[in-house]
Amino acid sequence: MRESRSMPVPDGLDSMRVDAGVARLLGLSRTVAAGLADAGEVSLDGSAVTKSQRLTAGSWLEVLLPEPERPLEIDPEPVPGMAVLYSDEDIVVVDKPVGVAAHPSVGWSGPTVIGGLAAAGFRISTSGAHERQGIVHRLDVGTSGVMVVATSERAYTLLKRAFKQRTVDKRYHALVQGHPDPPVGTIDAPIGRHRGNDWKFAVVAGGKPSITHYDTIEMFAAASLLDVHLETGRTHQIRVHFSALHHPCCGDPTYGGDPVLARKLGLERQWLHARALSFAHPADGRQVEFTSPYPDDLQHALDVLRGE
Repeated sequence: MRESRSMPVPDGLDSMRVDAGVARLLGLSRTVAAGLADAGEVSLDGSAVTKSQRLTAGSWLEVLLPEPERPLEIDPEPVPGMAVLYSDEDIVVVDKPVGVAAHPSVGWSGPTVIGGLAAAGFRISTSGAHERQGIVHRLDVGTSGVMVVATSERAYTLLKRAFKQRTVDKRYHALVQGHPDPPVGTIDAPIGRHRGNDWKFAVVAGGKPSITHYDTIEMFAAASLLDVHLETGRTHQIRVHFSALHHPCCGDPTYGGDPVLARKLGLERQWLHARALSFAHPADGRQVEFTSPYPDDLQHALDVLRGE
């Protein structure tokens, strides 16, 4: 049975678009909130409203929520190319290939880290949403590199806390277009949903605090190889921050990458790799670090640049 929510519009949402306000108030995506309004299932003071209308503080808001989704099942499926770098009773560390998602999600039918580990016989922590069991952090489908998964409940709790408290050192290597100036620096710019495309992100006023530190490793005629340290972990953070500086990741058309340069380098995805991960082991607190070498496609792009 579908659930209905009703409440007064808080002062903080006064004059906000209906889709944006409903999404923020009820924890929905803006796309879902807009769909509810389009279907006539959002009303103010008893009258249905469109997604682009504005909320008024104190008005009575009523929303008929969508049917709850059934939990996504984990399909044990071997993942070619996914290497296990380390495993014990608490954690398993993998080198995730490009084209693999961290966990099942709506609209994704490809391979997942969780499915690959299940197929390999690993018992994953049951904490988290059903399809995200054991997942304490994620890498984009188009990003390769090192990733840790919790295999015990204690590890899940402690690693989630460590990521939230920013005590995990996450280092990426990124090949960006041009030459960032200065060559060593910090990007401190809030990130939120892109106003024109709900599936993208952008630097926006009022977004979530986002901090990226970087250091130039190597400079080429058309690009720079950077060592990137994330202080926060927003979706697409590295891609968004360097795009905002007009230095998008090579091979990343979503955030402004040059398709001509991508073809020259043989790239079919963004040049972004989770190079190293360091954290206190949840069992005994000792500091552990794991690294991942460049996959062939990323190494090839560097070889092309170095050969010029």
